[in-house]
Amino acid sequence: MRDSFVTFAIVFLATAASAQTPVAVERVTFQQAIDRAIANNPSAAVAAAGILRAEGLLAQARSASMLQVTGNVQSTTLNKGVDFEGTTVTPRSQLTASLTIDQPLIAAAAWARRAQAKDNVQIAGLSAVETRRQIALAAADAYLSIIARLRVLEGNSRARDTARAHFDLAAQLEQQGTGSRLNALRAQQQVSTFEQQIESASLAVYLAREALGVILVANGPVDAIDEPSFALPPDAAALGTTNTDLTPVLLQSRPDLRLFSSERQAAQRVLSDSSKDRWPSLDAVFLPQTLRPAAFFSEANSWRFLLQSTIPVFDSGQRSGAKIQRQAALDVAQANLAGAITQASSQVRAAREGVASSERSLASAQAAADQAQQVVNIVNISFRAGGATNIEVIDAERSARDADTAVAVVEDLLRRSRLDLLLALGRFP
Repeated sequence: MRDSFVTFAIVFLATAASAQTPVAVERVTFQQAIDRAIANNPSAAVAAAGILRAEGLLAQARSASMLQVTGNVQSTTLNKGVDFEGTTVTPRSQLTASLTIDQPLIAAAAWARRAQAKDNVQIAGLSAVETRRQIALAAADAYLSIIARLRVLEGNSRARDTARAHFDLAAQLEQQGTGSRLNALRAQQQVSTFEQQIESASLAVYLAREALGVILVANGPVDAIDEPSFALPPDAAALGTTNTDLTPVLLQSRPDLRLFSSERQAAQRVLSDSSKDRWPSLDAVFLPQTLRPAAFFSEANSWRFLLQSTIPVFDSGQRSGAKIQRQAALDVAQANLAGAITQASSQVRAAREGVASSERSLASAQAAADQAQQVVNIVNISFRAGGATNIEVIDAERSARDADTAVAVVEDLLRRSRLDLLLALGRFP
Protein backbone atom coordinates (compact mmCIF):
# COMPACT_ATOMS: atom_id res chain seq x y z
CA MET A 1 0.00 0.00 0.00
CA ARG A 2 2.80 2.36 0.89
CA ASP A 3 4.60 1.55 -2.39
CA SER A 4 1.43 2.32 -4.33
CA PHE A 5 1.14 5.67 -2.59
CA VAL A 6 4.77 6.51 -3.39
CA THR A 7 4.24 5.53 -7.02
CA PHE A 8 1.12 7.69 -7.23
CA ALA A 9 2.96 10.64 -5.68
CA ILE A 10 5.82 10.31 -8.18
CA VAL A 11 3.41 10.18 -11.12
CA PHE A 12 1.44 13.15 -9.78
CA LEU A 13 4.57 15.26 -9.28
CA ALA A 14 5.85 14.35 -12.75
CA THR A 15 2.49 15.29 -14.29
CA ALA A 16 2.44 18.59 -12.42
CA ALA A 17 5.98 19.36 -13.52
CA SER A 18 5.17 18.63 -17.14
CA ALA A 19 2.03 20.79 -16.92
CA GLN A 20 4.13 23.69 -15.66
CA THR A 21 6.66 23.32 -18.47
CA PRO A 22 6.34 26.39 -20.70
CA VAL A 23 4.94 25.59 -24.11
CA ALA A 24 6.54 27.23 -27.14
CA VAL A 25 4.25 30.00 -28.35
CA GLU A 26 4.42 31.39 -31.86
CA ARG A 27 5.33 35.06 -31.95
CA VAL A 28 4.51 37.48 -34.74
CA THR A 29 4.99 41.16 -35.44
CA PHE A 30 2.05 43.51 -35.72
CA GLN A 31 2.24 43.67 -39.51
CA GLN A 32 2.54 39.89 -39.75
CA ALA A 33 -0.56 39.53 -37.60
CA ILE A 34 -2.55 41.88 -39.85
CA ASP A 35 -1.39 40.17 -43.06
CA ARG A 36 -2.07 36.65 -41.77
CA ALA A 37 -5.49 37.58 -40.43
CA ILE A 38 -6.54 39.04 -43.79
CA ALA A 39 -5.13 36.04 -45.68
CA ASN A 40 -6.40 33.23 -43.42
CA ASN A 41 -9.57 34.42 -41.72
CA PRO A 42 -12.70 32.62 -43.00
CA SER A 43 -14.58 35.92 -43.31
CA ALA A 44 -12.17 36.99 -46.05
CA ALA A 45 -12.88 33.77 -47.95
CA VAL A 46 -16.62 34.40 -47.63
CA ALA A 47 -16.17 37.93 -49.00
CA ALA A 48 -14.12 36.59 -51.93
CA ALA A 49 -16.90 34.11 -52.66
CA GLY A 50 -19.32 37.04 -52.73
CA ILE A 51 -17.26 38.66 -55.49
CA LEU A 52 -17.25 35.42 -57.45
CA ARG A 53 -21.02 35.11 -57.12
CA ALA A 54 -21.52 38.70 -58.33
CA GLU A 55 -19.31 38.00 -61.35
CA GLY A 56 -21.38 34.91 -62.15
CA LEU A 57 -24.59 36.95 -62.00
CA LEU A 58 -22.99 39.53 -64.28
CA ALA A 59 -22.18 36.80 -66.82
CA GLN A 60 -25.80 35.63 -66.70
CA ALA A 61 -27.14 39.17 -67.15
CA ARG A 62 -24.75 39.81 -70.06
CA SER A 63 -25.74 36.58 -71.82
CA ALA A 64 -29.41 37.60 -71.83
CA SER A 65 -28.66 40.37 -74.36
CA MET A 66 -26.33 38.34 -76.58
CA LEU A 67 -26.66 35.61 -79.20
CA GLN A 68 -28.47 32.45 -78.09
CA VAL A 69 -28.25 29.15 -80.02
CA THR A 70 -30.46 26.23 -79.03
CA GLY A 71 -30.58 22.81 -80.66
CA ASN A 72 -33.65 20.58 -80.71
CA VAL A 73 -33.93 16.93 -81.77
CA GLN A 74 -37.33 15.21 -81.82
CA SER A 75 -38.25 11.66 -82.75
CA THR A 76 -41.91 10.99 -83.61
CA THR A 77 -43.44 7.50 -83.98
CA LEU A 78 -47.07 7.09 -85.09
CA ASN A 79 -49.20 4.00 -84.69
CA LYS A 80 -49.44 3.82 -88.50
CA GLY A 81 -47.96 5.66 -91.40
CA VAL A 82 -50.08 7.20 -94.18
CA ASP A 83 -49.54 5.99 -97.75
CA PHE A 84 -51.26 7.12 -100.95
CA GLU A 85 -50.90 5.09 -104.15
CA GLY A 86 -47.61 3.63 -103.01
CA THR A 87 -46.21 6.95 -101.88
CA THR A 88 -45.54 7.70 -98.20
CA VAL A 89 -47.46 10.79 -97.22
CA THR A 90 -46.69 10.66 -93.49
CA PRO A 91 -43.94 8.30 -92.35
CA ARG A 92 -44.59 6.18 -89.30
CA SER A 93 -41.25 7.21 -87.74
CA GLN A 94 -39.70 10.62 -88.33
CA LEU A 95 -36.67 12.45 -86.90
CA THR A 96 -36.74 16.25 -86.76
CA ALA A 97 -33.59 18.28 -86.03
CA SER A 98 -33.63 22.09 -85.75
CA LEU A 99 -31.69 25.05 -84.46
CA THR A 100 -33.01 28.24 -82.91
CA ILE A 101 -30.62 31.15 -83.36
CA ASP A 102 -31.88 34.18 -81.42
CA GLN A 103 -30.17 37.58 -81.46
CA PRO A 104 -31.81 40.35 -79.38
CA LEU A 105 -31.80 43.60 -81.35
CA ILE A 106 -33.63 45.81 -78.87
CA ALA A 107 -33.55 44.63 -75.24
CA ALA A 108 -33.61 47.69 -73.00
CA ALA A 109 -34.54 45.78 -69.84
CA ALA A 110 -31.78 43.21 -70.39
CA TRP A 111 -29.23 45.96 -71.05
CA ALA A 112 -30.30 47.66 -67.82
CA ARG A 113 -29.92 44.44 -65.83
CA ARG A 114 -26.42 44.02 -67.26
CA ALA A 115 -25.40 47.48 -66.03
CA GLN A 116 -26.98 46.76 -62.65
CA ALA A 117 -25.02 43.51 -62.39
CA LYS A 118 -21.80 45.46 -63.00
CA ASP A 119 -22.73 47.70 -60.07
CA ASN A 120 -23.24 44.62 -57.91
CA VAL A 121 -19.76 43.36 -58.80
CA GLN A 122 -18.32 46.68 -57.68
CA ILE A 123 -20.35 46.53 -54.46
CA ALA A 124 -19.12 43.00 -53.77
CA GLY A 125 -15.53 44.15 -54.25
CA LEU A 126 -15.96 47.06 -51.84
CA SER A 127 -17.70 44.76 -49.37
CA ALA A 128 -14.68 42.45 -49.48
CA VAL A 129 -12.39 45.42 -48.81
CA GLU A 130 -14.52 46.45 -45.85
CA THR A 131 -14.49 42.87 -44.55
CA ARG A 132 -10.70 42.82 -44.71
CA ARG A 133 -10.64 46.11 -42.83
CA GLN A 134 -12.81 44.66 -40.07
CA ILE A 135 -10.60 41.57 -39.88
CA ALA A 136 -7.51 43.77 -39.61
CA LEU A 137 -9.19 45.78 -36.86
CA ALA A 138 -10.02 42.61 -34.92
CA ALA A 139 -6.43 41.41 -35.25
CA ALA A 140 -5.10 44.80 -34.14
CA ASP A 141 -7.44 44.81 -31.14
CA ALA A 142 -6.28 41.35 -30.05
CA TYR A 143 -2.63 42.33 -30.58
CA LEU A 144 -2.98 45.49 -28.49
CA SER A 145 -4.78 43.52 -25.77
CA ILE A 146 -1.74 41.27 -25.44
CA ILE A 147 0.59 44.26 -25.10
CA ALA A 148 -1.63 45.96 -22.51
CA ARG A 149 -2.03 42.81 -20.43
CA LEU A 150 1.70 42.16 -20.58
CA ARG A 151 2.27 45.66 -19.19
CA VAL A 152 -0.10 44.92 -16.32
CA LEU A 153 1.71 41.63 -15.70
CA GLU A 154 5.07 43.39 -15.64
CA GLY A 155 3.76 45.95 -13.15
CA ASN A 156 2.43 43.21 -10.88
CA SER A 157 5.73 41.35 -11.16
CA ARG A 158 7.72 44.44 -10.14
CA ALA A 159 5.34 45.00 -7.23
CA ARG A 160 5.70 41.36 -6.17
CA ASP A 161 9.50 41.59 -6.28
CA THR A 162 9.47 44.76 -4.19
CA ALA A 163 7.04 43.21 -1.71
CA ARG A 164 9.19 40.07 -1.49
CA ALA A 165 12.30 42.15 -0.73
CA HIS A 166 10.33 43.92 1.99
CA PHE A 167 9.17 40.58 3.40
CA ASP A 168 12.74 39.26 3.43
CA LEU A 169 13.79 42.35 5.37
CA ALA A 170 10.88 42.05 7.79
CA ALA A 171 11.66 38.36 8.37
CA GLN A 172 15.34 39.19 8.94
CA LEU A 173 14.48 41.89 11.44
CA GLU A 174 12.14 39.47 13.21
CA GLN A 175 14.94 36.91 13.53
CA GLN A 176 17.27 39.60 14.85
CA GLY A 177 14.73 40.60 17.46
CA THR A 178 14.33 44.16 16.18
CA GLY A 179 11.14 43.42 14.20
CA SER A 180 7.78 41.87 14.95
CA ARG A 181 5.86 38.86 13.71
CA LEU A 182 3.00 41.19 12.75
CA ASN A 183 5.21 43.15 10.36
CA ALA A 184 6.47 39.95 8.74
CA LEU A 185 2.94 38.60 8.29
CA ARG A 186 1.77 41.87 6.76
CA ALA A 187 4.67 41.83 4.31
CA GLN A 188 4.03 38.17 3.52
CA GLN A 189 0.34 38.90 2.93
CA GLN A 190 1.35 41.60 0.47
CA VAL A 191 3.51 39.10 -1.42
CA SER A 192 0.64 36.60 -1.56
CA THR A 193 -1.74 39.29 -2.83
CA PHE A 194 0.62 40.23 -5.65
CA GLU A 195 1.15 36.55 -6.48
CA GLN A 196 -2.60 36.17 -6.92
CA GLN A 197 -2.73 39.27 -9.11
CA ILE A 198 0.15 37.93 -11.20
CA GLU A 199 -1.76 34.70 -11.73
CA SER A 200 -4.84 36.59 -12.87
CA ALA A 201 -2.75 38.80 -15.16
CA SER A 202 -1.00 35.73 -16.62
CA LEU A 203 -4.34 34.14 -17.43
CA ALA A 204 -5.49 37.37 -19.08
CA VAL A 205 -2.34 37.36 -21.24
CA TYR A 206 -2.92 33.74 -22.22
CA LEU A 207 -6.54 34.41 -23.18
CA ALA A 208 -5.48 37.40 -25.29
CA ARG A 209 -2.92 35.23 -27.07
CA GLU A 210 -5.59 32.62 -27.73
CA ALA A 211 -7.88 35.29 -29.16
CA LEU A 212 -5.15 36.42 -31.54
CA GLY A 213 -4.51 32.80 -32.54
CA VAL A 214 -8.18 32.34 -33.42
CA ILE A 215 -8.19 35.44 -35.62
CA LEU A 216 -5.01 34.31 -37.37
CA VAL A 217 -6.40 30.75 -37.74
CA ALA A 218 -3.32 29.44 -35.94
CA ASN A 219 -3.06 26.07 -34.21
CA GLY A 220 -2.60 27.56 -30.76
CA PRO A 221 -2.01 30.88 -29.00
CA VAL A 222 0.04 33.57 -30.74
CA ASP A 223 2.16 36.15 -28.92
CA ALA A 224 3.08 39.72 -29.84
CA ILE A 225 6.68 40.70 -30.57
CA ASP A 226 6.73 44.42 -31.23
CA GLU A 227 4.71 47.43 -30.19
CA PRO A 228 3.14 49.31 -33.11
CA SER A 229 3.75 53.03 -33.13
CA PHE A 230 0.74 54.04 -35.25
CA ALA A 231 2.45 57.08 -36.71
CA LEU A 232 -0.16 59.66 -37.61
CA PRO A 233 -0.22 61.26 -41.07
CA PRO A 234 1.07 64.83 -41.37
CA ASP A 235 -2.41 66.14 -42.17
CA ALA A 236 -3.96 64.59 -39.05
CA ALA A 237 -3.59 67.86 -37.15
CA ALA A 238 -5.74 69.74 -39.66
CA LEU A 239 -8.31 66.99 -40.18
CA GLY A 240 -11.08 66.70 -37.66
CA THR A 241 -11.38 70.38 -36.77
CA THR A 242 -14.86 71.83 -36.69
CA ASN A 243 -14.18 74.04 -39.70
CA THR A 244 -13.03 71.19 -41.96
CA ASP A 245 -15.39 69.40 -44.33
CA LEU A 246 -14.22 65.80 -44.20
CA THR A 247 -16.78 64.36 -46.61
CA PRO A 248 -14.67 64.47 -49.82
CA VAL A 249 -11.61 63.06 -48.03
CA LEU A 250 -13.47 60.30 -46.24
CA LEU A 251 -15.40 59.24 -49.35
CA GLN A 252 -12.07 58.62 -51.05
CA SER A 253 -10.23 56.94 -48.18
CA ARG A 254 -12.79 54.90 -46.25
CA PRO A 255 -13.99 51.66 -47.87
CA ASP A 256 -17.17 51.55 -45.81
CA LEU A 257 -18.24 54.97 -47.10
CA ARG A 258 -17.34 53.98 -50.65
CA LEU A 259 -19.49 50.90 -50.15
CA PHE A 260 -22.47 52.98 -48.98
CA SER A 261 -21.93 55.39 -51.88
CA SER A 262 -21.82 52.54 -54.41
CA GLU A 263 -25.00 51.06 -52.96
CA ARG A 264 -26.72 54.43 -53.35
CA GLN A 265 -25.53 54.78 -56.95
CA ALA A 266 -26.69 51.25 -57.72
CA ALA A 267 -30.11 51.93 -56.21
CA GLN A 268 -30.32 55.15 -58.24
CA ARG A 269 -29.52 53.25 -61.43
CA VAL A 270 -32.15 50.59 -60.72
CA LEU A 271 -34.76 53.30 -60.15
CA SER A 272 -33.75 55.20 -63.28
CA ASP A 273 -34.00 52.00 -65.33
CA SER A 274 -37.61 51.42 -64.27
CA SER A 275 -38.90 53.05 -67.45
CA LYS A 276 -37.04 50.51 -69.57
CA ASP A 277 -39.40 47.80 -68.34
CA ARG A 278 -42.04 49.42 -70.57
CA TRP A 279 -39.89 49.49 -73.69
CA PRO A 280 -40.68 47.02 -76.51
CA SER A 281 -38.14 44.34 -77.29
CA LEU A 282 -37.14 43.01 -80.72
CA ASP A 283 -35.44 39.68 -81.51
CA ALA A 284 -34.15 38.28 -84.77
CA VAL A 285 -34.72 34.52 -84.89
CA PHE A 286 -33.32 32.12 -87.51
CA LEU A 287 -34.76 28.56 -87.54
CA PRO A 288 -33.09 25.96 -89.81
CA GLN A 289 -34.74 22.49 -89.78
CA THR A 290 -34.22 19.04 -91.28
CA LEU A 291 -36.65 16.09 -91.48
CA ARG A 292 -35.64 12.45 -91.93
CA PRO A 293 -37.51 10.99 -93.77
CA ALA A 294 -39.36 13.93 -95.24
CA ALA A 295 -43.13 13.90 -95.52
CA PHE A 296 -44.80 14.04 -98.93
CA PHE A 297 -45.75 17.70 -98.62
CA SER A 298 -42.65 18.80 -96.68
CA GLU A 299 -39.11 19.71 -97.62
CA ALA A 300 -36.32 17.67 -96.10
CA ASN A 301 -34.35 20.84 -95.32
CA SER A 302 -35.93 24.22 -94.63
CA TRP A 303 -35.44 27.40 -92.67
CA ARG A 304 -37.38 30.35 -91.35
CA PHE A 305 -36.37 33.86 -90.34
CA LEU A 306 -38.50 35.79 -87.85
CA LEU A 307 -38.53 39.28 -86.33
CA GLN A 308 -40.35 38.98 -83.02
CA SER A 309 -41.36 42.03 -81.00
CA THR A 310 -42.85 42.09 -77.50
CA ILE A 311 -44.71 45.23 -76.45
CA PRO A 312 -45.84 45.65 -72.80
CA VAL A 313 -49.42 46.94 -72.77
CA PHE A 314 -51.06 46.40 -69.39
CA ASP A 315 -49.73 44.61 -66.29
CA SER A 316 -52.25 45.63 -63.56
CA GLY A 317 -49.67 47.76 -61.69
CA GLN A 318 -46.83 45.27 -61.49
CA ARG A 319 -44.20 47.64 -62.89
CA SER A 320 -45.53 50.56 -60.86
CA GLY A 321 -45.22 48.51 -57.69
CA ALA A 322 -41.66 47.53 -58.59
CA LYS A 323 -40.78 51.20 -59.10
CA ILE A 324 -42.13 52.08 -55.66
CA GLN A 325 -39.96 49.37 -54.10
CA ARG A 326 -36.92 50.70 -55.96
CA GLN A 327 -37.61 54.21 -54.73
CA ALA A 328 -37.77 52.90 -51.17
CA ALA A 329 -34.47 51.09 -51.64
CA LEU A 330 -32.88 54.31 -52.90
CA ASP A 331 -34.22 56.25 -49.90
CA VAL A 332 -32.70 53.68 -47.54
CA ALA A 333 -29.36 53.78 -49.35
CA GLN A 334 -29.28 57.59 -49.22
CA ALA A 335 -30.12 57.57 -45.52
CA ASN A 336 -27.43 54.98 -44.80
CA LEU A 337 -24.82 57.03 -46.65
CA ALA A 338 -25.78 60.28 -44.91
CA GLY A 339 -25.70 58.62 -41.51
CA ALA A 340 -22.38 56.93 -42.21
CA ILE A 341 -20.77 60.21 -43.33
CA THR A 342 -22.00 62.00 -40.19
CA GLN A 343 -20.76 59.19 -37.97
CA ALA A 344 -17.40 58.99 -39.76
CA SER A 345 -16.80 62.72 -39.35
CA SER A 346 -17.64 62.44 -35.67
CA GLN A 347 -15.27 59.49 -35.32
CA VAL A 348 -12.40 61.53 -36.76
CA ARG A 349 -13.01 64.42 -34.38
CA ALA A 350 -13.49 62.14 -31.37
CA ALA A 351 -10.39 60.08 -32.17
CA ARG A 352 -8.32 63.23 -32.69
CA GLU A 353 -9.41 64.56 -29.31
CA GLY A 354 -8.82 61.13 -27.77
CA VAL A 355 -5.22 61.10 -28.97
CA ALA A 356 -4.54 64.55 -27.50
CA SER A 357 -6.21 63.65 -24.20
CA SER A 358 -4.40 60.30 -23.96
CA GLU A 359 -1.04 61.95 -24.57
CA ARG A 360 -1.66 64.37 -21.72
CA SER A 361 -2.93 61.57 -19.47
CA LEU A 362 0.10 59.42 -20.24
CA ALA A 363 2.49 62.19 -19.25
CA SER A 364 0.67 62.60 -15.93
CA ALA A 365 0.48 58.84 -15.32
CA GLN A 366 4.18 58.34 -16.01
CA ALA A 367 5.06 61.19 -13.66
CA ALA A 368 2.81 59.67 -11.00
CA ALA A 369 4.44 56.23 -11.47
CA ASP A 370 7.94 57.71 -11.14
CA GLN A 371 6.91 59.60 -8.03
CA ALA A 372 5.30 56.50 -6.53
CA GLN A 373 8.47 54.50 -7.12
CA GLN A 374 10.52 57.21 -5.45
CA VAL A 375 8.16 57.04 -2.48
CA VAL A 376 8.69 53.28 -2.28
CA ASN A 377 12.47 53.71 -2.27
CA ILE A 378 12.38 56.43 0.38
CA VAL A 379 9.95 54.53 2.61
CA ASN A 380 12.05 51.35 2.37
CA ILE A 381 15.15 53.27 3.40
CA SER A 382 13.23 54.89 6.25
CA PHE A 383 11.89 51.51 7.33
CA ARG A 384 15.39 50.09 7.49
CA ALA A 385 16.43 53.04 9.61
CA GLY A 386 13.36 52.71 11.82
CA GLY A 387 11.81 55.95 10.63
CA ALA A 388 8.78 54.38 8.85
CA THR A 389 6.24 51.77 9.77
CA ASN A 390 5.41 48.54 8.01
CA ILE A 391 2.00 49.94 7.07
CA GLU A 392 3.63 52.87 5.27
CA VAL A 393 5.82 50.49 3.26
CA ILE A 394 2.84 48.34 2.23
CA ASP A 395 0.78 51.39 1.30
CA ALA A 396 3.64 52.77 -0.82
CA GLU A 397 4.03 49.45 -2.61
CA ARG A 398 0.32 49.29 -3.42
CA SER A 399 0.33 52.87 -4.66
CA ALA A 400 3.32 52.13 -6.90
CA ARG A 401 1.63 49.05 -8.28
CA ASP A 402 -1.57 51.01 -8.96
CA ALA A 403 0.46 53.76 -10.66
CA ASP A 404 2.20 51.22 -12.91
CA THR A 405 -1.15 49.70 -13.82
CA ALA A 406 -2.51 53.16 -14.59
CA VAL A 407 0.44 53.79 -16.94
CA ALA A 408 -0.26 50.49 -18.74
CA VAL A 409 -3.94 51.39 -19.08
CA VAL A 410 -3.22 54.88 -20.46
CA GLU A 411 -0.55 53.53 -22.83
CA ASP A 412 -3.12 51.10 -24.21
CA LEU A 413 -5.66 53.91 -24.44
CA LEU A 414 -3.20 56.06 -26.41
CA ARG A 415 -2.37 53.23 -28.81
CA ARG A 416 -6.04 52.55 -29.37
CA SER A 417 -6.79 56.25 -29.83
CA ARG A 418 -4.12 56.47 -32.52
CA LEU A 419 -5.52 53.34 -34.15
CA ASP A 420 -9.04 54.79 -34.00
CA LEU A 421 -7.83 57.98 -35.69
CA LEU A 422 -6.10 56.06 -38.46
CA LEU A 423 -9.17 53.88 -38.86
CA ALA A 424 -11.49 56.90 -38.94
CA LEU A 425 -9.33 58.55 -41.59
CA GLY A 426 -9.26 55.39 -43.70
CA ARG A 427 -5.48 54.98 -43.23
CA PHE A 428 -5.64 51.54 -41.62
CA PRO A 429 -4.80 48.93 -42.64
